[in-house]
Parts: sequence; structure tokens; C-alpha cells
Amino acid sequence: MPSAADLVQARDRLLKPVTGQRRLAPDALREALTDLHEFWLTAHAAQAGIDAGQGVALVAVGGLGRRELVPYADLDLLLVHEGRGSAVTDLAEQLWYPLWNSGIGLDHSVRTVGEALDVATSDLRTAAGLLDARFIAGDQRVAERLATSARDRWRATARKRVPAMAEDARLRWRRSGEVAHWVEPDLKHGRGGLRDVGLLRALAVAQLTDRPSEEVHQAQRLLLDVRTEFRRVVRRPNDVLRAQDADEVAAALDRGDRFDLARALSGAGRAVAYALDVALRGVVPDGPRRVLGRLRRGPERRPLDEGVVLHGNEVTLARDAEPHRDPALLLRVAAAAARTGNQISPATLQRLAESAPEPRTPWPVHTRDELIALLGAGEGLIDVIEALDRTGLWARLFPEWGAVRDLPPRDAAHKWTVDRHLVQTTAYAGRMVTRVARPDLLLLGALLHDIGKGRRADHSEVGAALATQVGERLGLSKQDVDTLSAAVRHHLLLPDTATRRDVTDEATVVRVAETLGGDPVLLELLHALAEADALATGPGVWTEWKAALIGELVVNSRRAMAGEPIARPEPLASPHRVRAEAVAASGKHDVEIESSGRVATVTVFAPNRPGLLSRAAGVLALNSLEVHAASVDSYAGIAVLMFTASPRFGSLPNASLLREQMGLALAGKLPLAERLTAKERDYGGRPEDAPEPRVLWFDDEAGKDYPGAVVLELRAADRIGLLYRVAEALERCGADVQWARAATLGATAVDSFCVQAADGGALSPDSRDRLAEAVHTAAVT
Repeated sequence: MPSAADLVQARDRLLKPVTGQRRLAPDALREALTDLHEFWLTAHAAQAGIDAGQGVALVAVGGLGRRELVPYADLDLLLVHEGRGSAVTDLAEQLWYPLWNSGIGLDHSVRTVGEALDVATSDLRTAAGLLDARFIAGDQRVAERLATSARDRWRATARKRVPAMAEDARLRWRRSGEVAHWVEPDLKHGRGGLRDVGLLRALAVAQLTDRPSEEVHQAQRLLLDVRTEFRRVVRRPNDVLRAQDADEVAAALDRGDRFDLARALSGAGRAVAYALDVALRGVVPDGPRRVLGRLRRGPERRPLDEGVVLHGNEVTLARDAEPHRDPALLLRVAAAAARTGNQISPATLQRLAESAPEPRTPWPVHTRDELIALLGAGEGLIDVIEALDRTGLWARLFPEWGAVRDLPPRDAAHKWTVDRHLVQTTAYAGRMVTRVARPDLLLLGALLHDIGKGRRADHSEVGAALATQVGERLGLSKQDVDTLSAAVRHHLLLPDTATRRDVTDEATVVRVAETLGGDPVLLELLHALAEADALATGPGVWTEWKAALIGELVVNSRRAMAGEPIARPEPLASPHRVRAEAVAASGKHDVEIESSGRVATVTVFAPNRPGLLSRAAGVLALNSLEVHAASVDSYAGIAVLMFTASPRFGSLPNASLLREQMGLALAGKLPLAERLTAKERDYGGRPEDAPEPRVLWFDDEAGKDYPGAVVLELRAADRIGLLYRVAEALERCGADVQWARAATLGATAVDSFCVQAADGGALSPDSRDRLAEAVHTAAVT
């Protein structure tokens, strides 16, 4: 009799065969895992006395029930009986305990047929699970009665339960995102994932919809294969496909690299999500039905626009609409759907795909106005553009879209695929149209700002050329085309400058104003676009700190464009001078914290000495504070260090704690390197597959207040204590750091340092080489 330990060993041999044994394909592996677990369960059920004709049956549901068992999946088992009482409990324990003790995940229950059906009546997940019920061992008659009764009851009640099913799915999607558009998709729970395939099967079993199409079956097969290989790679029950594992999964499936796999998964997720959306909307028929002997009227047809009506809960064409003669009708349908929050009916999409012509070039004004109405609809445009794209209608309007469709981003900061990011950015921009003089150009700029990605060149430059092409096709004036193209070309100018340079430095501000050709309208567009772009990138990308810096840069740039003087902050505020004098008199350090929301200004006053910047940064890192900006000043022999920071998690530490730790650090009594290494280890450390750090030099960007200084920029994987390590490396090499900027973009840090030689002069070429090498080493060790 094989033990549970034998089961685990056999499973592990299937997952990682010994040298010379054939590696099973994903579908073969699932079948082998199913057979292996079923053999063990059958043998142990027989040993426990679960025999034919005894009124007890072991039934599998879930993956084992469907014969789709993936690696490290829980076993979903039901011991169903005809009222055997405590004897059944003893039988169950003989099955459950060996599995628990071996570490195999188990979701189990012991019920009569009636109890199981009663639970299914109140619990949707149980009801759907029983549709996959499959006999394993014991009394097959009991198992068949349960399966037949569960299906019959589901068919009788499913229509009434559809609204609850849809709401449950929406809540799950909010938690787990979308398979089609998330960079790291949840293969099981995400929208368009395997749970949604199960919903389609459940609707088909209830005879409310047709069986899933071949396209859905192909999508399910890919999702299952990826889930199988992913779990085989990571050797644990995980369904969120991480970017760092996707290359290995893609290679195992012969799908190229992780970007090729991501595009295939995106297509699969789209197919499943669209099929489920259509199925849920089609469950309640639009046609007339008899109710209590009377003919109930069909859904009302309410006009929405010329040639567009709302029929039931779907946007459709009016009876007299002629899409082949009306190029703008497609956009009127889309705009009406986005505006009302209703979906376009599948029949209308098909008819438009078959007969709607492309607008003539240049587009008539009224056609362009319909496009702007669609783009300004906010969140409603997301599902509408998805529907248009699936049916080929969006590419008919924007043939440039093909290169970014389902394209995964190259940097970890992005949450969405590139095409979805563009649509999300446009939706956010729709909230900001009252902040700009040209809302139409803002919406078009949001839609096109990353259109140049996926073409093996600078996406801003390529995107600007494509934006010119699109603008001319849409019939914009020459001036508007130039403005749109410039917005796409320079969409990163404000955030890059604000987070890496001194926004009050006159040279920096003048450079921005000149780059934009002194155009305040373009500056205004870029300000709104920067916010919309950041919000659509991912959580935590748009922060109070970034908003304040970009806002200050915009104000100063607008002043420069108008020929007004740029506001310069005082070298050192009066309260800080007073505090510095007090520290000079006492000889003791001091720490001040001023907070606004989750952003804090931490000011450290201490006698000027080497190593002050690194030690102060180290203390902040120990308290889980992420530094965004740092400046160094001095007064009366006292160094004044000002840090803008926010907590990585939790709340801000109190000043007394920072003051105490700062004193220990300055006195050399706090082992910063050791403590930070331990803290970093607790939070995962530097990833093994982290990109190679880059050190860049920028001359003439330090600002006129620092003659001879240059800017050193480090681009590296973010980690706790990175600023401490880099500042310590610079100090060890004798560099004098005047200010620092630290920007975190997802998992990547971009840190800039204004540095001079220790004597205040310029750095020699040899000094630059030593500094670059020291900083690079600090970033990787």
C-alpha cells in the first residue's frame, strides 16, 4: 500500500524526472498527476472500507474532478454518504490525515447528498464545483445521484443566480486584475482566466448559453499549460505569473521569450473575457416572453444619437441606420456606449466590421468630434475600445495600433500592457480636460504618447512621427499637428527633469522652456499628461512629492516663458538658521520632521563632518523611509541636511527616535552597514536577475550655484539602503555631494548626485572613473 510520502515522491519524480527520463508535456503531466492521485485515493479508500454498495462515495471536484490537476494543486474531495453518521467521520479521517501530514493541500467535506445540495443552494462556488463532480471510489450510485441532482438543481436555479455570479466575478476581477492586460497576470482568478472559463462552462451546463467556442477552448489550453509550467518552475502553488519566471516558462512551452508569451496570454485572456461578457449579457433574452399568460413587451429602444439606440442593456443600430454610407456612425456608436456605460451588442459590432468604411482622409470635423467625445468619456471608453479592437474596428481607425497591441512593457514600473496603458492614460486624462485650454489635444496626446513603443527605436521620437501621421489623417491644422507631435515627443520631459534635477535652478528651467519653444499651451498639456501617464502606470508612481516637484517646475517654466524672474528659495530659512546656531552652541545634533500627508521633510542639523550624508540616509533607511530628494547646506559651521521622504510602508517614525539613532550613527555606535544588510535580507535583497547598474555623467546640469560641479546619475535595481551605500562610496572617494535626487520607478531607482572635488573644484577624468566604479560596486553589493 503506497503511503502519502510515496505519493509525494512519485509526484516530485513526475515534476523533475531523473536524468534520461522524458520530461512530460503540460497536458501529459496533468493527466499523469491526476492518475497518480486517483490511484492513491482509490487504494486508500478501499483500505478504509469505502466499498461499492456501502452508501459512501469519494467524489472529486475542482481540478481533480475535471482531470486537469496542475502541480501542487489542492485536492478538492467530498465524502458523500447516506446518513452513516460517526462511522463516516472515521472513514474520512483515515483518508484526510495522511494527506495533511505529507503536506498535500486538501479542501475536504463530509456530507449527505441533501446536505451537499443545500450548501450549493446558498454558496455559488460550491454549486459550480459540484458540476465537475467525478466518482473516485466507493458507492458509484451515491456519487451519480449527487452529480445528477446538482446539475438538475443548477439548471432550475441558474438564471436567478446569474446577477450574483456576475457580481462575484467583478469583485474577483478588482482584486486580481486582468489576464489580458496585466504585466503579471493571475492565470486563475484574473479576468479572462481559468475561473472565468469555469463560469462559461456553468452557464452552458444550465443551457443558458452555447458551449464555449473553439477559441475559448484554445485559450483555456494555453492558460492551463502556462499555469502547469509556471508551477513546475517555481515548485509551489502560485498562479500569478511573475516576469522573472516568464522566460523559463516561455522556453518550456516553445513560445519564444516572455514578451512572446505575454502577447499570447493577452490574446487568450481577451478571448475568454469577451466570451463571458457576451454570455452574461445574453442570459436574459431581449425578445418578448409570456408572463402569466400575457405577452410581455420586449426591451424598449431608446434613441441615443443619430442611428444609435439603446436596446435593453446594449447599444445597437437604429433600424434605418446605414453604416456603409455613414463613416462617423462607428464612432457615434462607440461614444454612446462609453457615455452610457453600456456594451455594444455583438451583432452591431459584426455588422459594423462587415460594412463600416474608413473615414476619408482628412477626417471631416464632425467625425473627429465623435472621436474626441469617445476619448473624453472616462472609464467608459476602456471596454468600448477593447470591443472595437477585438473586432478589428479600432485598427481600421488607427492602423498604428498593431505594434502596441498586447505589448508587454520593458520596465517593471508598468502594471498594464502598452495598449491598455494608453487607454487607461486617456481615461485619466478625461478627468483633467477642464485644466487645459486644448482638451482635444490632451486626449489625443494621452492616446498616442507611447504609440512608438515596440519598434526598436526611441519611442518618443518614433511616437512623435506617428503622432504627426495620425494628426494629419484626423484633419488637424498644421499648428495642432505640431503641438500634438511635440506633446508625444516630450511627454517624459517634466517628470524626468523634476525628479532628477533642481527645479529652482535657472539653467534647468530655461532649458525646459526652450525645449518647448516657449509655448505655454504645450507646457499645460504636458503637465496634465504627466499626471495621467503616472496614474495609469501603476500604484505609487504618482506621489505628492512628484506632483509638488512637477508643479514647481511648471510654474517656474511658465515664468521663464513670460520673461519673468524665476522664484528662488532662500539659501536657508530663518528658523533653520536659528536652529543651526543652537546646535553650534550646544555641539549636539538635532532632527526636525514636518509632514504633509505621507510626505515628510526631515531636516538634520549636525556639526559638519565627513560621512554625514551617508549616515543620515542610513538612519532613514533603517526606519523604512524612502528618500526622494536631499540637499546639503551649512550655516555657522553646522551642516543642514534636508530630506524629502515618505514611508515605504506603515507610518512616519517620530523625531525622538530618529534623533536618538542619528546620534548613535554619528558617533559610530550604530552598525549601519550590518543593520541595513539584515533589513534588506528580510525584504528579499537584490534580485538575482536585476539589471546591470549604469552610471552616467551630465555636465552643465548641476546649476549655476555650483560652478565646476557635475551630475552623476545611477540607474539600478532599487533596494533598501541604496542611497546610504552610494553616498558612502562617494564620500569614501573624497567627493563633495551638494544635492541628491532619488526617484523610484517601480523596482528601479534613478538617483542623481551633484558632486564636486573635495577642494570645490572640478573632478578630473581619473576621479570620475574612480567614482563611477565605486558607485557601481555599491549598487551591486
